[in-house]
Amino acid sequence: MLSRVAENLYWLARSVERAENTARIVNVNANLLLDLPKGVAPGWAPLVDITGANALFEEHHKDYGERQVMRFLLGDERHAGSILSALNAARENCRTIRDFVPREAWEQINGLTLYARDGLQKGLTKNGRHLYLRGLITGSQLINGLLDGTMLHDQGYELLKLGRYLERADMTTRIADVHSAALLPDADEVRPYDNIQWVSVLKSLTAYQMYRRSTQIRVQRGPVLRFIFKSPRFPRSLRWCIDHIRICVERLPRNEGCLRVNGRLARSLDAVEVEGLSQQELHTFIDDLQLGIADLNGEITQAWFLPVAAVAPG
Repeated sequence: MLSRVAENLYWLARSVERAENTARIVNVNANLLLDLPKGVAPGWAPLVDITGANALFEEHHKDYGERQVMRFLLGDERHAGSILSALNAARENCRTIRDFVPREAWEQINGLTLYARDGLQKGLTKNGRHLYLRGLITGSQLINGLLDGTMLHDQGYELLKLGRYLERADMTTRIADVHSAALLPDADEVRPYDNIQWVSVLKSLTAYQMYRRSTQIRVQRGPVLRFIFKSPRFPRSLRWCIDHIRICVERLPRNEGCLRVNGRLARSLDAVEVEGLSQQELHTFIDDLQLGIADLNGEITQAWFLPVAAVAPG
């Protein structure tokens, strides 16, 4: 397989996963407005914190108002992490490798990109937001289902899954870090609503029902962190993503560097009882995981996307 094709498949999957995750966290934050009492509102700045694009946002906006953040995350094409930018990238990656993916998947990616663009203005309104975001989430999941169910399960498919799981691991750690720390104002009068905050963390990962089924205890910080980081059975937990990245990598050639970094991530996760970490300790731990995820992306790039002659010996 050409390195160009491998790279496009990898980034196609990452872009679709990014669009879906962004739509979900925006939708969950918007729905918090309905769950919290009058006078207690969720902050919108944490959603930009998740993307790590604060400098770009502040370059173009004076404050983190609801409408400014919504437009930035949904449709600002200056922001590579916006939903519209991610879907544009997915469509472009797919367009150049149409012989490698089923026609139905290409049509769905193209259609979802047009839906994101044409419905953006309505999606920015309070009345149209929920339906627009649900359409984006459902459309992204349909793309993944089409690819899983109709694509040849060869090396290209393993690279596709690799991109999906790495992006998911990245977003899961970001959501856990930012949502757990800063979703609600840090004031004594909102402490009774901590439960709502942790429910929102679970819903950002579509994990609420599976958490209740798995743990059968009320929603609280420690068990939620343990579930989203360490559950071996939930497909959006960090544990699941790391395990399935390893499976994908083992089926590809020149995998030694990727297996080494992935193993280091797995050992770091195993060594820490996340439910016992303070907020600062959790933040430091997630920072280390993020560095590991970035290192893994670098190893993937060097192993499979650069020309073989450019890969350093050993």
